[in-house]
Amino acid sequence: MSDTITLGGELTVNRLGFGAMRLTGPGIFGPPADPIEARRVLRRAVELGINFIDTADSYGPHVSEEIIADALHPYPAGLVIATKAGYERPGPHQWKVNGRPERIRAGCEGSLTRLCIDRIDLFQLHRIDPAVPEDDQFGVLADLRREGKIRLIGLSETGVAVIERARKTLPVASVQNRYNVADRASDDVVDYCEREGVAFLPWYPLGAGTLSVGTTLEQVARRHKATQMQVAIAWLLARSPMMLPIPGTSKVRHLEENVAAAALQLAPADLKALS
Repeated sequence: MSDTITLGGELTVNRLGFGAMRLTGPGIFGPPADPIEARRVLRRAVELGINFIDTADSYGPHVSEEIIADALHPYPAGLVIATKAGYERPGPHQWKVNGRPERIRAGCEGSLTRLCIDRIDLFQLHRIDPAVPEDDQFGVLADLRREGKIRLIGLSETGVAVIERARKTLPVASVQNRYNVADRASDDVVDYCEREGVAFLPWYPLGAGTLSVGTTLEQVARRHKATQMQVAIAWLLARSPMMLPIPGTSKVRHLEENVAAAALQLAPADLKALS
């Protein structure tokens, strides 16, 4: 496995996690086509040393959290489960932001029940709702933390200015933005997180990107006798010590390939080519 990262100065995990969004049906809605394989994926992830799992109440909705509990509860010592709230799911591929405090609180309460836990290790605001004052959204997160229902707080799909505003009232432990070797729009957020000791969780970490980047990935992969996706993960791990990739899959075979990428050491020439 890769080296470790400490979330919020409190929870140390291996620096390659698992994203559980794909353990659901088409459109991230309803149950998976193969629930037995979904549970096998989770159990194999733990066997391979993954001790950070990222999910959300909106995945399914509820399905991902329920499968995690079914497969892994009672949880092994040291396993950190992160979840999120802030979305409603009217149907497949439909995502409706809802950051009202009562919705965030209900999401937290539901996740506690579905995951069979008393406190959520890392609770993330899935999106900041532009229709709700930021202070109201940050305030309910602070309340839930004071009440002992969540341990650490994270944000998702946000910029540096918003993170700094949130940190005036919240101890932000993580930021989860879309980021991969071909999509680096959040470079400034990655750099900020590294300076400030905030974990950065890249979602869509295996985005293939443009043809030119894909060609470079293929060349680097051939040199290392690896897959392009393994190189994409290795690049993320090399990008910053605060990077915590969470590649997801619904197949054990793909999971094992992803985990093997943690041992892939890219040379300076590889990193330069991918830059």
